[in-house]
Amino acid sequence: MRKLFQKLFTKPVIWAANKFSSKPDKERIFTALTDLHENIKEKPGKKGLVVDLKDINQRVVILSDQHKGTKNDADDFALAEKNYLAALDYYYQNGFYYVNLGDSEELWENTIFGVKKHNTASFEKEKLFLQQKRFTKIFGNHDLYWDNDPLAGLELQSIYGEKIPIYEGIIITAAINNQTLEIYCTHGHQGDLQSDGNWFSKWFVANVWEPLQAYLKINPNTPAYNVQLKTLHNSLMYAWSSVQKNTILITGHTHQPVFESLTLLERLYDRLEIAKQKNDMAAVKEIESHITVRQNKGDAATDFTKFKPGYFNSGCCCFNDGDITGIEIEDGKIRLIKWEYDNDISTRKVLEESELAGVMGRLNN
Repeated sequence: MRKLFQKLFTKPVIWAANKFSSKPDKERIFTALTDLHENIKEKPGKKGLVVDLKDINQRVVILSDQHKGTKNDADDFALAEKNYLAALDYYYQNGFYYVNLGDSEELWENTIFGVKKHNTASFEKEKLFLQQKRFTKIFGNHDLYWDNDPLAGLELQSIYGEKIPIYEGIIITAAINNQTLEIYCTHGHQGDLQSDGNWFSKWFVANVWEPLQAYLKINPNTPAYNVQLKTLHNSLMYAWSSVQKNTILITGHTHQPVFESLTLLERLYDRLEIAKQKNDMAAVKEIESHITVRQNKGDAATDFTKFKPGYFNSGCCCFNDGDITGIEIEDGKIRLIKWEYDNDISTRKVLEESELAGVMGRLNN
């Protein structure tokens, strides 16, 4: 009976969840991103931090959207947890500063008590970064609790063993060719009419979506679902970043990885054109096979020509195959990375990489 219901109701339920959980509005997004950016720069330490890249060992990892749950059938994080723990081991041992970019805990569907109980291993790994002052925690729309509940500070202290501030964003500065590049990081839900603290969206997710998701045993975190809505939101984020000077924007929220303003599929098309120009038919064949894979998974490419490379998205840590994605900054390079299971062993894979100096140069062209 469950399989029949899965077949009948999975698509309409996901459609309804998306309809009531996201409604990006350009004017609101632009205003929210600008106001937060200016607030962090003018009053660092209140809504966000300003950190120099050289002061944090030139190494940063940005991971978002774990959506830690309670290990029930509605817990999108459960399958990816092993990859997440392996990733944190790697970044801790290699001296990275960890920016947790929001929606780390799924608090629309669950109580904080249930999430605390079932995610001790993850919290203990995160605590290691905090103890070495290598951790910034940013809230998103699904863990807005951390910012607006009067008891949130006590709950955080019980999780991490010490008081921990919660921010809405962070600006990481880097000196490049006698100029300052600002790496502006925030969750990205700001200005989304249904996600930015909307009570009805929270009610729908907690009371309608979560019970159905648990019963149907579905994880919507694949590009096959609601790609156009995600692409619209990413496009608005890109539009804001494209008119900034010496600034790149890194968000999460959409669960759709973006590197230099292009999705993975769009970058494959870009590489395909280069391979054709070089008459490298072996590369053409390989890239076309990758494009087919991405299309079969539901990816869609918009008009990506002449994009400025100022927008990045960390993706998420709860894909339905257990993969997690994120952004690394290390020794003057920025990367889109993925952790995946290879014969049940967590393996790090670099999907894209660029020199920060090159990114900044193209921003100003």
